[in-house]
Amino acid sequence: MFFLKEKRIPLTEIFNETFVDIHSHLLPGIDDGAKDIEDSIALITKMRSFGIQNFITTPHVLGDVYPNSSELILSKLKEVQKELINRGYEDIRINASAEYMMDEQFVARLEKNDILPLKDNLILVEMSYFNAPYNLYDILFEIQLKGYKPILAHPERYNFYHNDFENFYKLKKAGCLFQLNLLSLTEQYGLGVKKTGEKLMKENLYDFVGTDTHHKRHLKLLETIGTKKIKKNIIDLVLNNSKFL
Repeated sequence: MFFLKEKRIPLTEIFNETFVDIHSHLLPGIDDGAKDIEDSIALITKMRSFGIQNFITTPHVLGDVYPNSSELILSKLKEVQKELINRGYEDIRINASAEYMMDEQFVARLEKNDILPLKDNLILVEMSYFNAPYNLYDILFEIQLKGYKPILAHPERYNFYHNDFENFYKLKKAGCLFQLNLLSLTEQYGLGVKKTGEKLMKENLYDFVGTDTHHKRHLKLLETIGTKKIKKNIIDLVLNNSKFL
């Protein structure tokens, strides 16, 4: 028996002018994303060809590995904004927040209100892929005590939760919003992550989506989500991202 691959549709049928990508690594030279300004512009303009024109890019803020200050992030943002205008891409809107690792340094930043929200009081947070912080729920409580609302980046990628789905419901009850990595619907992170992402979608536990773009290989894979089935599954989430415009 032969199985036909589902016919591809252009990503411009999924993304529209109000979609905002809220998770990416497009600022030059400050984390494991874009290496320099040329790389930044190349990634952004390629994404523009997919129909993505609005970005809130989110460099890592991760302990001593990527100790990016708010000032550094904003200065790199201005560099990219200026270069886009210089090259005539005035239809592209890019702002910056951060993807905050929930560690001791993050708690210290939180105490000082040294936080760049995505919009209003929404902030993007992540955990280690090896295990959750021992004080995870204390951190989530502190985030909300400070008036912020946490959006947990790519919950489907935390393998330590794959065999105990109740943890996802517990996180939602603790006030976490969930952001699906669109690349999790591809082969990028493996079958376990893909299946977990699909189950979380089926259970309607996601609130938003993001590309989590780091490099050109990610964009090549992103093109493979252009199917009618995936469009149907994510269209409401794509529309939810418009609230960040």
